[in-house]
Amino acid sequence: MGGLFDLDSKKEQLIELEKKVNEPSFWDDIENANKVTIRLNTIKKELEKVKDINNNITLLEEYTSIYDESMEDEVISLLELLDKTINELEINTLLSGEYDESDCYLEIHPGAGGTESCDWASMLYRMYTMFCDKENYKYIVLDEQKGEEAGIKSLTLEISGLYAYGYFKCEQGVHRLVRISPFDSNKRRHTSFASVSVTPKLDKEIDIEINEKDLKIDVYRSSGNGGQGVNTTDSAVRITHLPSKIVVTCQNERSQLKNKEHCMKMLKNKLYQLELSKQKEQESSFKSDEAINFGSQIRSYVLEPYTLVKDNRSKYETTQASKVLDGEIKPFMESILKMPK
Repeated sequence: MGGLFDLDSKKEQLIELEKKVNEPSFWDDIENANKVTIRLNTIKKELEKVKDINNNITLLEEYTSIYDESMEDEVISLLELLDKTINELEINTLLSGEYDESDCYLEIHPGAGGTESCDWASMLYRMYTMFCDKENYKYIVLDEQKGEEAGIKSLTLEISGLYAYGYFKCEQGVHRLVRISPFDSNKRRHTSFASVSVTPKLDKEIDIEINEKDLKIDVYRSSGNGGQGVNTTDSAVRITHLPSKIVVTCQNERSQLKNKEHCMKMLKNKLYQLELSKQKEQESSFKSDEAINFGSQIRSYVLEPYTLVKDNRSKYETTQASKVLDGEIKPFMESILKMPK
């Protein structure tokens, strides 16, 4: 694992983090303390996995030196365990991007197609929240706009947990659904599209100057689920950044001021990412035939006339479409992470 997993570096990080935890003022900043603790526990688990791999390799060598047919089941089980542990460690080494450990914002927007696409957007919403529940990620609905007949017209989630952005960045792009429409009395097959965008939630203060004159700020009554104070006051906030046309909304809090603070944080994140994208586009313009089309279709979910979910980038596929829509999407994410850079 040399080069991929720097064992000495991990041990040094562990020592530094343990020093921080033992500082008297460590718990003065609860939010930062929680993040340090999560990072500390993650490194401990990674080092424990390395130890388990080495122990199991030694045990496997002992088995092979005295092998007979009666040991076949034990050897197979040990090989399967080794494969699983090495795969988990490999994924951790691949989640080494600058923002991979960060929390993230995930947005879903239906494509053209009215009710069909709005319903497909709500199915994606359900899929992602079920994945979060399975993998112990926390999520908050910052904004939800219901469709006129069914589904959702737009949705913004804040997702928190270690490697949230690292995993969810794999979902950015256009998702395509093929099914027999429940809204078509003639039971015809329909194709629907919805886009997913993901941006990291940056912990550091982003040094981006925003001119108040460039902002169009609208307040309106919250339309989502909420208590009496949420749905009876103009607490929801929508901010449009006129030069970039970026729109951010939040209606999660009862306070208009807090919703505005959320919006400004999201706007700064988006403007920061926009600047990074411009830099990457400028760099890629010097490379031949390597332009990336972020609006391209990344995954197809076919429910009729057969069942198949296939990622167009990694080519990973499964016929277990219902399980995928119930949140079992980690294999798809991992297949993207394993793709050659």
